[in-house]
Amino acid sequence: MPNHFNDAIIDEFRANNGRVGGMFTDSRLLLLTTTGARTGRPHTTPLGYLPDTGDRLLVVASAGGSPRHPAWYHNIRANPIVTVEDGAFTYQAEATVLTGAERDRIFARIVEVAPGYADYQAKATRVIPVVGLTQVAPGPPNASSFGEGLRVVHDAFRLELAAIRREVAESGPGLGAQLRINCLSLCQGLGYHHRMEDDGIFPTLAGQPGTAAVLDRLRVEHKRIAALLAQLQQLLADPAADAARLRAEVDRLTGEVEEHLTYEEEHLIPLMEGPGQG
Repeated sequence: MPNHFNDAIIDEFRANNGRVGGMFTDSRLLLLTTTGARTGRPHTTPLGYLPDTGDRLLVVASAGGSPRHPAWYHNIRANPIVTVEDGAFTYQAEATVLTGAERDRIFARIVEVAPGYADYQAKATRVIPVVGLTQVAPGPPNASSFGEGLRVVHDAFRLELAAIRREVAESGPGLGAQLRINCLSLCQGLGYHHRMEDDGIFPTLAGQPGTAAVLDRLRVEHKRIAALLAQLQQLLADPAADAARLRAEVDRLTGEVEEHLTYEEEHLIPLMEGPGQG
């Protein structure tokens, strides 16, 4: 891929907190910065990714099915400590090349929702590597204020909901393993985010004039969304669950979450950025 093409994606990604248009609209993208194996200089590459169990992300060194590994893969073999930008956060991670049965199992799982990788493997004359990226040092939101940070995190959830809705719509009648993991990752992320608000942001704002009604409503909405997440997780645990049921649950969750995020941005962010909150 020409450097100027990558550079344009990187600029758009950073300017829009992870959102890129055109062929990458609603796609999961990250920026991976590696240390050059020969030069020692930083190199940033935009890559598609998929969630894995826990807090690990998966990237595939496909290079479009080229017979040669991409440069970033050689870099992480020489120095596995990398920087990841996911749109909402920038953090340090450790890259691990998956091998043997684990690589084969996860690659097959990825192909369930991204069949293009099977085409790349078919024309490549090498085994395409799968790499796990595990956070080793967290970073703050990519924002200039607490309120803007909340908006950036919200946009990341919107992007993930759009990706999951598309994957569910394109899936067959059954629920593939990777699709289940994508949905579970969303459930875990939303649940964690709401706990941080309940235990951190809300107590900080409590007692400030005009906050009581807003916080009461948001706490009720958190409980309602938690119930929807629990129903979705129960569905995902059912081996007989089908895509039609999942589509209905995801659509219902999306509607609730979108309304909740909009209300927070309209009413909570002004309180977070009001006098005394800088």
